[in-house]
Amino acid sequence: MEQTKSLNALEPFLALTKSASSPRAAADLIARATTAPNTFIFAELLTAPQIQSLTTSPDYSSSLTLLKIFSYGTYATYTSTPDLPVLNEAQTLKLRQLSFLTLAKNPADLNYANLLSALGLQTERELEDLVISAIYAGLVQGMLDPHNKTVLISSVSPLRDLPPNSIPSMLSTLSAWSSRCTSTLSNLERQIASIKAEATKRHREEAEWNAHVEKLMEGKGEKPPGDGEGRWGLGKRGGKKANGGGVTIGGDGWEDDDMDVDDDDVEDEKRGKKRGFGALSFGK
Repeated sequence: MEQTKSLNALEPFLALTKSASSPRAAADLIARATTAPNTFIFAELLTAPQIQSLTTSPDYSSSLTLLKIFSYGTYATYTSTPDLPVLNEAQTLKLRQLSFLTLAKNPADLNYANLLSALGLQTERELEDLVISAIYAGLVQGMLDPHNKTVLISSVSPLRDLPPNSIPSMLSTLSAWSSRCTSTLSNLERQIASIKAEATKRHREEAEWNAHVEKLMEGKGEKPPGDGEGRWGLGKRGGKKANGGGVTIGGDGWEDDDMDVDDDDVEDEKRGKKRGFGALSFGK
């Protein structure tokens, strides 16, 4: 949005370049364009044939140099270049704002001491007013930190023109960035593959463990060998049943004939007959 606003603000001056037939008129157009509000991008004006013709004018070539500084230079560039036109108040504020916009791209340079030196300001109050004006102009988004004497920037608007021969270095920077992105993506893919393999292994181990537990549980649910009818078991198998519900020594175990009671013994008991030292009864 800031770019569109700046281009719209520059549009009337681009139209006036067609009538700037003399070096003086071209220099005056540069002064007006750099003074006007909201004009922060000057690449199109800089490439206009009438403006470029100032390179051959001994008296007004300095105006073309000034426009280049507004396009991609800084306030320090202006102060270090001799024989340039004197800036009015609006031009001075704008060039400092544009210079701060360039410095804001490197957070390490945003302490008060560096900014005061780079922008040609005398007091911290002047610096803070300049930063506030840049924020309100939409050049940057950030905040002041007077306690730590620094400026915190969260975003920078793309409102500076590219200097000449900067495209190769930009391509080199973009190529390095692309290589880092490719390397990072490769590392992420390897990590994802490792995580998937580990998850598959855990799932397989869990399935094997569950199958093992189910097998153990099924084993516990089976009847024991012999089903209680073994050597010392109770039941009908292979034994003699006592009349009236006695005890049977079952299976393939031993039998004691002395423990057997026949029907005659039961009848003798009923009749009150005594056998031996007394009556011994089994059953009911």
